[in-house]
Amino acid sequence: MLLNNNVTEFILLGLTQDPVKKKIVFVIFLLFYLGTLLGNFLIIITIKTSRTLGSPMYFFLFYLSLSDTCFSTSIAPRMIVDSLLENNIISFSECIIQVFSLHFFGCLGIFVLILMAIDRYVAICKPLHYTTIMSRRVCSVLVAVAWVGSCVHSSVQIFLTLKLPFCGPNVIDHFLCDLQPLLKLACTDTYVINLLLVSNSGTICTVNFVMLMFSYVIILHSLRNHSAEGRKKALSTCISHIIVVIFFFGPCIFIYTRPATTFSMDKMITVFYTIGTPLLNPLIYTLRNAEVKNAMRKMWSKKKISGDQR
Repeated sequence: MLLNNNVTEFILLGLTQDPVKKKIVFVIFLLFYLGTLLGNFLIIITIKTSRTLGSPMYFFLFYLSLSDTCFSTSIAPRMIVDSLLENNIISFSECIIQVFSLHFFGCLGIFVLILMAIDRYVAICKPLHYTTIMSRRVCSVLVAVAWVGSCVHSSVQIFLTLKLPFCGPNVIDHFLCDLQPLLKLACTDTYVINLLLVSNSGTICTVNFVMLMFSYVIILHSLRNHSAEGRKKALSTCISHIIVVIFFFGPCIFIYTRPATTFSMDKMITVFYTIGTPLLNPLIYTLRNAEVKNAMRKMWSKKKISGDQR
């Protein structure tokens, strides 16, 4: 599978080479990662333990938090540790694993966002048939399809990566392994592979973004027929989803829908959707969702009461 591949490891340049700035990077992204774990684990535990959060929307939110946690974990820990080291070396196998996990959990998050949009569409536009259409069995099948689709997408990324011959140099001007930075190191013409990358990752990001925004336009338009209270509740939920969609898809579209060119802002944009978005999602879904906040208060109250009784 690997042709003329003399490279067994890569050197990641990271965000900066300045020792002082690397310490700042360590502190900031350690806090970001811990906040991501805390926020998403809190949502996961709340949904699993709360009887009031049994609707399909929270079923999908559980998997969004799970995918965000794994997505961030595939990048942040190594980035944090590398900021303390002088030489950031990653083996070829570790690089392949990171490419796979990055695209698998990133794609899973995209598909779950689509499922959440479908759920909101059915709940708002087809309320009388909601429980029938969005049954637990249907939701489980949809999530299973999302997992399979993510696996297919990430397998394509691995296939494209393994097709690249690396003869040297082996320095990646980035803080992670991804197909685009690797294309610059390949000792072959990468035009066709770059087209495949854009048609795969770029198309997934762009088409799904357009579909999601179009679906929310339809949902918001249909809210005219609802009561003021129902409209307010549905609007709050939809706005939360739209914010998440824009924050995640904007940077992804910028990175994956263009030719293999490098911009100075690429690293910071990648930081935003790989480290920042998984941190923002729990804040958006908890601060703007009364049901989640109430469930968290009840869970906290139960733990406090049980602790006092001891």
